[in-house]
Formats: sequence, C-alpha cells, structure tokens
Amino acid sequence: MKVHSSFRLQLIICSQSAAYLYQNPYPILTQLKNPYLKLLTVFLLGMLTVLGFAPFYLFHVPAITLAVLLGFCHKSQTSLQAALLGFCFGMGLFCAGVTWIYVSLHDFGAMPVSAAVTALIILCAYLSLFPAFSFWILTKFRRTSPFVWASAAAALWMLFEWLRGNLFTGFPWLTLGYSQAPFSPLAGFAPIIGVYGISMVVVFSAALLFFWIDKGLRNWRYGLPLMLIWFGGFGLQAIEWVKPLGEPVTVSLLQGNIAQNMKWRDDHLENTMETYAKLILESDSRLIVTPEISIPLFSDVVPQSYLAHLAAHARNNNGDVLIGLAERTTDDGDDYYNTMFSYGSAPEQRYRKHHLVPFGEFIPLKPIFGWVIEVLKIPLSDFSRGSLDQQPMDLAGQRVAINICYEDVFGEEIIYQLPQATMLVNVSNDAWFGRSIGPQQHLQISQMRALETGRYMLRATNTGVTAIIDERGRVLQTIEIFTTAALHGLAQGFTGATPYVRMGNYPVLGLAGLLLCIGLISAFRARRKTL
Repeated sequence: MKVHSSFRLQLIICSQSAAYLYQNPYPILTQLKNPYLKLLTVFLLGMLTVLGFAPFYLFHVPAITLAVLLGFCHKSQTSLQAALLGFCFGMGLFCAGVTWIYVSLHDFGAMPVSAAVTALIILCAYLSLFPAFSFWILTKFRRTSPFVWASAAAALWMLFEWLRGNLFTGFPWLTLGYSQAPFSPLAGFAPIIGVYGISMVVVFSAALLFFWIDKGLRNWRYGLPLMLIWFGGFGLQAIEWVKPLGEPVTVSLLQGNIAQNMKWRDDHLENTMETYAKLILESDSRLIVTPEISIPLFSDVVPQSYLAHLAAHARNNNGDVLIGLAERTTDDGDDYYNTMFSYGSAPEQRYRKHHLVPFGEFIPLKPIFGWVIEVLKIPLSDFSRGSLDQQPMDLAGQRVAINICYEDVFGEEIIYQLPQATMLVNVSNDAWFGRSIGPQQHLQISQMRALETGRYMLRATNTGVTAIIDERGRVLQTIEIFTTAALHGLAQGFTGATPYVRMGNYPVLGLAGLLLCIGLISAFRARRKTL
C-alpha cells in the first residue's frame, strides 16, 4: 500500500515525539499547578486541535492534544474543574475553527463588527458546553480502571458530539472524526462506524496515549492496544466494501465564481445567466452540474427558451444538466424551496433541500428571532423543507443522490438514498465563507461522506472548493478557488453497501451505551469498596 507523503512526514513527527516522551515520561504540562495557567493551556490545546482538520490535515494532532487534555481531566479534583477544562478546550477549538461564521455574518450578512463578534462568542460558548458536560460526567468514573475510564471518556465524548449534531437541527462542524479523513489510518473505520465512531476511536486512543506516557513508555499494556487500533485501521482500508458499476461517466462541475454581494442584484442577473450558459455549452460531458441556486430566480420565471437551450445541449451529450433554482409552489410565494432541477435526456426531475441552515435558510422560533432576517439582509431566508425520503435521480446512466450545501454534514441523512444511489453530488455556495478555512473544512466533510458510503462525491460550488472525490475520500481533481471555470473529469459509479450505509449510527450509539453501563457498574463497585 502506497503511503501518502504527508503521512510519512507525520510518522516522522510522531516518532520523534515518542522518542522525547520515552526519555521524559512526565511532560511538564501534566504537572501544571496554577489553575489559570492550566485553563489557558487547555484553551491553546483546543486551538491547536484545528490543525487536524482541513486545510492542514495533521491528523495525529487531535490525538496528542486530547491526550494532554484527558490527562488534566483525570487528575482534576472536582467535577467543576473537569467541566471547566472541557469548556476551555471547546472555546479554543471552536473560536479558532469556525471563524468563517464571522465572515458570513459581517462581510456578507451586513452585521456590525461588535454584533458579529458577540454572536460568534455566544455560539462557541454554546458548542463548548458539550465537551464541558462530557467531562463533568467523566469524573464519576475516576475510581475505575484505566481501560474502563478510557472507554467512558470515548463514549461520553462521542455521545455529546452526536447530541451537538442533532440538537436544535444540529451543528456537527469540527466533529473529531473529520480530522482523520482521508489520510489517517483511522479512516479505515469510516465505512463501518462513520464519523462519530471515528471520534470515539480518536478519544480512546488519546486516553491510552495518556496512560502509556503517565505509567511509563516501557509499560506496553497501553501502547500495544493503541498500536493495534491504528494498524487495524490500515488493515480495514484494504477491504473492498463496494464494487464498480459499469464504465465511468464523464462529468463537468461548474464554478461560476459569482461574488456573493453581486449574486442577487438585478443588474448582475444577466451576467450570471450568461456565465453559466457559456460553461454548460462548452461542456460535452454526460453529467453537467451547477452549484446551488446558480441562477438566482424562481424556476417559474426563468425564460423557458433559456432552459430549453441548455436541455437540448445536454441531450446532444446523451446526458443531463443539473441546475440550481429557487422553486415556489404557491401563488403568493410564501412556500419556496432550494431545489436542483434536471434537464436533458432523462425526464425532468427535482430535489428539494431538506436540512436547512438555521438563520440562513430558515428562522427557528420565528416569533422570537424574526428580527434576524432584517439584520442579516439575507435574500430568501425562510425556505420550506423538502422531504427526507426523496430518491436518487436517474441521470446520465447513473443513480445520483443529491445533497445541497449544509446537508452533506449529516451522514445519517445521506444514507437515506443509499444503496440505490451509485454516486453522490454536493452542490454548494461557500462564497459566504470568503477566503477562510470554511470551504476547505466543507471539502473534508464531503471526503468523509465518500468514505462512509463508498461512493464518488462530486462537488460543484460557486467559488470553491469544486472537486471530484473518489470512494476512498481522495480528491482526484479540483480547480482553483475564486475562478470561473469548469472541472471536467470521470466519475465511477459503485454498487453495494458499506456497514455504515446499512446500519447508520445505531451500532456505535449502542456500543457507547454499553461502555457507559460497564463503566457505571465498575464505578459503583469501586465506590462500595472504599466505603
């Protein structure tokens, strides 16, 4: 198996770190006594953890930073101290990792600087409550054995990540498992247990690493299972969960590069339509994909001659074109959808976005937060939801599962269209994030979806990152961000189902529950012995 060059570099770094720790088994960080210095250190550790995610892809970093964090937690004296550690780590992680939200709110949402900063801090504080609560509960397992404690830490972290990804429509960004896509050995677990399962493995590995260092590196009681987990991930990557179906299909993924502040201007509409018409007519692929709402109009007011011309070109290619439009279903326009329409050889089909972005595409608790619409000045900010049971489209000889922008963050929803779908398509408009790390993080999320499902993921975005991702989560082709271009390539359809497609998150949630039950029993017995 060919090892990625970046992985070789990371192996060197890890080996050098291990050599140092072998000589210094009690790092100074674990001996910090000043509580304020400890909290500051933990905050910085959270910030460093962002290096594990795109665009850095230093997948070993989260395991190391979490090992130190778990060391602090294991040695903390009270539940409050542990909760503060989790909260500070979360603040560092999210304040550094979701800064693109500020860009969306201020640069494109017209929110004043002070309000945008305040909103970002409040969001990060809310997200940090989840690791805080997990650590608060973890202190109840302090008297258990190291392996039981490590299992409880992994289970609690994963469960609270899962809760964060579902509560109030969910915000699973920076779930630890994403940091392992696609180069980490742990990526081999993705087709089996998904991103949340990988998070659990990362935390368990970090706990073992802490105990291995704390007890001395000559004690292989903790080092051996740690090695087995990571090398086991390598071994799992050799398993062929799915099979190719037919010949590869030619695809063209269009990147119009329409500036966000120009997209909805009436005086720029003609230029937008001409840009995408030109890109489509210059593409001879069987499957042509435009980004979400690439034409900023309702489908019923787009000139039919315009759509007919593009459909005719798609038929000449013996294929189809996907065009993003807004769709309204009532005369008064109160019900409207973020929709992808297909035109060409196949009968016209549509996919309506189901999982909407809070405050971006719908207003939760509208009587309370309705004022946000006026503050953010976001066009069409109260979409209706499409159904969750929509089926893949028959396009260009493939069964194509569509997901729009934020939807690809929810792997448990993507698998509703599988195993019927032979490939995945994500259409997005990440212009809202500017030149921040947000678009690269979004790309990595798509890479994880490809790994979980064993399907190609085709990304067509307004400003980037437009890419072809194979079933192993590897980016095969991409084009420069903030350029007007088309990405032409080949995409292979696949058939079959990975274990994750068949069972979703249920196995890992069940495992977490079992581990916590074992931990609670062990903690109860240990407490009785001390009485």
